[in-house]
Amino acid sequence: MAETREDVIRCEGIWKIFGDKSRHAMEAVRARGLSKKDIREQFDCVVGVQDASFTVGRGEIFCIMGLSGSGKSTLIRHINRLIEPTSGAVYIEGENVNAMNAEALRKLRAEKIGMVFQSMALMPHRTVRDNVAFSLEVRGVSDAERAKVAAKAIEMVDLTGWDAKYPDELSGGMQQRVGLARALAADPTILLMDEPFSALDPLIRRQLQGTFMELSAELHKTTVFITHDLDEAIRIGDRIAIMKDGVLVQIGTPEEIVTEPADDYVAEFVAGISKLDLVTAARIMQPMAAYVQANGPQDMGTWPVGKPEDKLNELVDLAVGTDHPILIAAEGAPIGVVTKRALLRGIQGRDEERAA
Repeated sequence: MAETREDVIRCEGIWKIFGDKSRHAMEAVRARGLSKKDIREQFDCVVGVQDASFTVGRGEIFCIMGLSGSGKSTLIRHINRLIEPTSGAVYIEGENVNAMNAEALRKLRAEKIGMVFQSMALMPHRTVRDNVAFSLEVRGVSDAERAKVAAKAIEMVDLTGWDAKYPDELSGGMQQRVGLARALAADPTILLMDEPFSALDPLIRRQLQGTFMELSAELHKTTVFITHDLDEAIRIGDRIAIMKDGVLVQIGTPEEIVTEPADDYVAEFVAGISKLDLVTAARIMQPMAAYVQANGPQDMGTWPVGKPEDKLNELVDLAVGTDHPILIAAEGAPIGVVTKRALLRGIQGRDEERAA
């Protein structure tokens, strides 16, 4: 039986239009499909988000990717209600965030949601330890407990020994680690991360991506991660949402986004992405019955054997040094065949008929 996913975040029909005539502008978009330019000219309003709906499962890393001005940062701020929607609703573990009073909203932000920005806004007069423990201090947690939790969070992000340093004594990457530790120290259910690594050098950025992925797997945090970098989204995201002009154009796994772009806009984004570490055998294999029907029964005893989840680079390794196709097996039973033609087409990213 398939495992049922528990949705922690559910956004339903989120609209955000900035301006005094936002409601009229929204109805005009719905009724007549006006563009952002039309709305600005006719209503003096700016469209931020258009009818965005999505869910995020427990422990999932959900990446929202788009260019500057696409609406991704506006959308994420609806989750903890830093921005009020023009229309629509956000639910956290089944509770309607938009219906919460001020006290309930403060509790939600303090206990269930942590946010990590590109700019960490660390308090310069506080040490690393005190910056990390700040949310606990606000909650009234004892000094001893704060010190214990802060030390653990600092260790998680590999900053042990820097506890007593001040922000201006740290590099940009280290400051970003402090921000991540501060969010983790509060032990939130949800992490909202708005381009947290985009200002860093590529090497430091990749290191922090790795650190974040390890911590996410260990702590099982539900994360919404904003980025303008598709490579970053593909590396860390369980699913990706592509956003353009306030619209969620496509939502899918990295493999689905790259191999099945919804339109020319997405196709242009993914054109330069390597398929080798992304596309699986399950996507390019020919089902066993179809292969046998087309080619007749064959002795497959000497064929290399792969798994449905094997990536293209693993299949290439299996294909080297043999003239045979690759047999794909699951739980010891053969389920399909990857021919060399299908493997090459998969690397090219072409969805042609799988010929033996």
